[in-house]
Formats: sequence, C-alpha cells, structure tokens
Amino acid sequence: ACGACMSEARHLNNPYYNIHRLGFFMTPSPRAADILLIAGPLTDAMRLPLRKTYEAMPTPKRVVAIGACALSGGVFGPSFAAAGGVGDMVPVDVVVPGCPPPPLAILHGLLVVVERKPPAAAARPRRAPPAPRPPPVRPPHRPAILLSRC
Repeated sequence: ACGACMSEARHLNNPYYNIHRLGFFMTPSPRAADILLIAGPLTDAMRLPLRKTYEAMPTPKRVVAIGACALSGGVFGPSFAAAGGVGDMVPVDVVVPGCPPPPLAILHGLLVVVERKPPAAAARPRRAPPAPRPPPVRPPHRPAILLSRC
C-alpha cells in the first residue's frame, strides 16, 4: 500500500485536529484498544495478524476501515497478493471512503462509531426541503456589504 491513509490518520494527533480533546488516544496494543482503525488492502500475509488483533480486542469491538484499499482492495485487489477489502475478514462498523480520506472524514468516522455524531447525510433518509425564507429586512440607511475572499 502507498501509506497515504495512515499519513492522513497520523495528522489527527497534530494540534490542528487534536483528537485527544475528544477522548481518542492511539495505543499500540489491541488489548487496550476500543476501536480498530484499518487502512490498506488485506494481503494474504496480513490475514492471520488481523484476525489475532481483532480477537485480542476487548468487547465491544468496533472496526473502522479507512480508504479505498481497506474497503475493496483499491488498485491492488482482489488479486494474487491481496484478498480485497477487510470486510471479508472482520466485521466493519464504519467505512470512510476516499483515496486517501481527509483527516476530518476519518474524525467523523470515529465520532460515528462511538455514536457521538449521526452518519453522513448520504446514509440518512432524505427529508423534505425547508420552506423558503423571506428576504431579510434592512434599514434603508445601512448598505448591505458583501465580503469576498480571493
């Protein structure tokens, strides 16, 4: 795999995104992990380590697959070296599409899996459009100013 998804996931530890303020902490041990974040295609060599990692996690086990490679194998699979997506090996709770997905999309996926945020608008049923608003009333002596950013 190219490593772009993991590079984007590492950005979540930077001060700009600061996932620690939301209560998320990266841990190297699956025994202390609540969420398994998977990036990259599922190769034949990684089948057994992924299964052992998933089984070592305490319950409730939550899995987030990020990137096109983790979802479907991406450009690598299914082929002779890759089995395709990780959903065939472990149950996936939340998928974050993209190649690579931006850090905010990964953060949204993490918030969805811990049920702090509803799923994206594409996953929810569509509602009727809101009624049009009347135009705002401005006093005649105050001009409306439009600020544009170039």
